[in-house]
Amino acid sequence: MADVLFYHLTESTLEDALPGLLERSVDRGWRAVVQTGTEERRDALDQHLWTFRDDSFLAHATDRESYLAEQPILLTTGHDNPNEAQIRFLVDGAVPPKLTGYKRAVFLFDGHDAAQVEAARTHWKTMKEAGHAVTYWQQTSDRRWERKA
Repeated sequence: MADVLFYHLTESTLEDALPGLLERSVDRGWRAVVQTGTEERRDALDQHLWTFRDDSFLAHATDRESYLAEQPILLTTGHDNPNEAQIRFLVDGAVPPKLTGYKRAVFLFDGHDAAQVEAARTHWKTMKEAGHAVTYWQQTSDRRWERKA
């Protein structure tokens, strides 16, 4: 069973929070898949990860490109895991696939978007019922993560 983390964004945007989480995952030696709810969001994150910080970028590809198995980070709208990622990020209303083979899954959701909050509640229930170890993290005012459940 995968560890499933729910990250409730209250102080920053997805674009602010995701790169740091991806960096930590890659530093652990993990490959990552970021599953978005739409192609438009996938493409926007693709551009953002190349330029999110002046002194850094995150090597990645989208599911429209070649050599997917070699990518440390893959952005997709699908359920596949062609780069054999150990961690899967689900953002922007993405519907999770089966989490077989993953060490961790991370749901990031915007606390200011009622639809995303409600979807996260539904996914929480589904993941708990499936037997995954589920934790809930909320941002503090200084943008740190605090475990709430």
